[in-house]
Amino acid sequence: MKVKQVLIALTAGAAFAMLVGVGSLSGISRVLADDDDAYREQSKIRRGFEIAPVPLNLLHKNPELVGLGSYLVNAVASCNMCHSAGTATEFAPNESPYFKGSEPAVVNQSTYLGGGRVFAAQVAGVTPPITSRNLTPDKTGRPVGGRTFEEFLYIIRTGTDLDHVHPNCSSLVTTGCFPASAPFDGDLLQIMPWPSLRHMTEHELRAIYEYLGAIPCITGPTMGVLHNDCI
Repeated sequence: MKVKQVLIALTAGAAFAMLVGVGSLSGISRVLADDDDAYREQSKIRRGFEIAPVPLNLLHKNPELVGLGSYLVNAVASCNMCHSAGTATEFAPNESPYFKGSEPAVVNQSTYLGGGRVFAAQVAGVTPPITSRNLTPDKTGRPVGGRTFEEFLYIIRTGTDLDHVHPNCSSLVTTGCFPASAPFDGDLLQIMPWPSLRHMTEHELRAIYEYLGAIPCITGPTMGVLHNDCI
């Protein structure tokens, strides 16, 4: 073999070895990144269980999803802020975090995610009040009053009100309804989905759903769909 051919062969071999090495390093980097992601999620799962404010029923539940869901519900999205019955009942008596400094707040377990907070009162007798829904599981064990995960995902992604609590007014519906004109759309929840929730991954929303199915059932305010059948 001529010197030129040898040099070409050596150069090609070195280039191949470099590519293999780069590929190996890339693979190692991916593995390390995956491990880092897994570690971060495990940290969130552990933290989720630490901060869960109510007893959790893990029967037939995925504990990792429940823990992650608790982290997202209680540390990221602050769902109870809107889905409790109101400011006065969100926390246990004298346990509001705003007057306790670094001490942890104590959530009122009897209203936790049970819904009932009114966001908009009637205006001129036309606009119906917008009230937060009960997110706790009903007697089926499914959250949000028995919704399947597919329904829950659809609601969060689109804002569709599958309960049709506030339809548009018509000749048949004259009270508790929205005017039959833009921008009112009685098929929507009006306030939900909260923008940050809509953009969560399906895995994160599945974790939230799993967590909501693990918390205690609350009957909730006995007003329309806010009432929850726990037995």
